[in-house]
Amino acid sequence: MGNSGEIENAATGRDVDRVALDAALLEALNPVAEALQARATGLPPDRMWAAEPVEVSLSVLAAWKVVDEEVKRLTAIAARTAGSYGANYERLGAAWGITRQGARKKWPDAVGKRREASKLELFGGRAELSWEEVPGGWCWSGLGADGTHSAADGTGGFPTKEEAAAHAGAFLKEHAE
Repeated sequence: MGNSGEIENAATGRDVDRVALDAALLEALNPVAEALQARATGLPPDRMWAAEPVEVSLSVLAAWKVVDEEVKRLTAIAARTAGSYGANYERLGAAWGITRQGARKKWPDAVGKRREASKLELFGGRAELSWEEVPGGWCWSGLGADGTHSAADGTGGFPTKEEAAAHAGAFLKEHAE
């Protein structure tokens, strides 16, 4: 009998978590839906709910599409980050509740060649991106067009190659001729 109480409490906890998540997502969604509705109807965003119910519903649906695309993008970044730290497809699949093969299909570039060094040439300067075991992340080292040399500070690497490239690119832009 004790087990059924534990199961019921766990289910109740998940229900409470889901209600809280739903509320947070709806709160975050409202500005997106309002902006989409304002563009579609010309109504000011605060008048979204004064539109026809079908139009309001379609604006909410369109906003969920934007959120869905962003969640997919962020999920792929999280999978690549886990892969860059050494997670294999079996572990990625387990985290997502799918098979190893499903994870490989969902995120084909998450594991493997993610640690290959590369060069970046922008604004007349150049930078090299590389994976460093210590501090454990992507680092960069660059030479600006104005002759200034710099590198990612030694506090730790970036979780993704793209993030390191963004910082290197900002440095190169700042030190263009």
